[in-house]
Amino acid sequence: MSFPSLLRRRSLIVSVASAAVLTGCSSGSDSAGSGGSTSVSARARARAARDSQGLLRQYDAVLAVHPALAERLRPLRAEVAAHAAAFEEGISSPTATGSPSRTASPSRTASPSRTASPSRTASPSASPTVPADEKSALASLAAAERSLADQRAKALLDVPGELARLLAGVAAAGAGHAYLLTKGDR
Repeated sequence: MSFPSLLRRRSLIVSVASAAVLTGCSSGSDSAGSGGSTSVSARARARAARDSQGLLRQYDAVLAVHPALAERLRPLRAEVAAHAAAFEEGISSPTATGSPSRTASPSRTASPSRTASPSRTASPSASPTVPADEKSALASLAAAERSLADQRAKALLDVPGELARLLAGVAAAGAGHAYLLTKGDR
């Protein structure tokens, strides 16, 4: 079996699992009975949406520098955009994280110069540095996916019900993305 078909099959498995999580959790309510948990949920959703937007901008930056990776990265980027949209869906004010319509579009025209690192979403950083070689660029995306997946796995312990399930599913998808981004290097 060739690498591209193996990659497509694994990508499909990750995509199906991610879609199931997003379908089951994205429109649910996070009310746990107290006003405090609602504000915790709102803050967690806003942060998760910002993190996904930052990761999306990293994908765009890599695609801008390495257009030959488009076939490999496009499905993963589309899932990251879907994750951002799912998190934004539960935020009452779309201006808190940006326009949802911009998130849902998988276009590659977003400016990579406004990128925020997923591990430092509180303050936007300068344009991400994209390694000159494709292997290193993929490794940097994999590291960002892995870091964000770990961050979300920790955060899900502090949020109620549906949001915890959404965070868990997106964290699992991110770990799958990290695997897919590095698997071809072996």
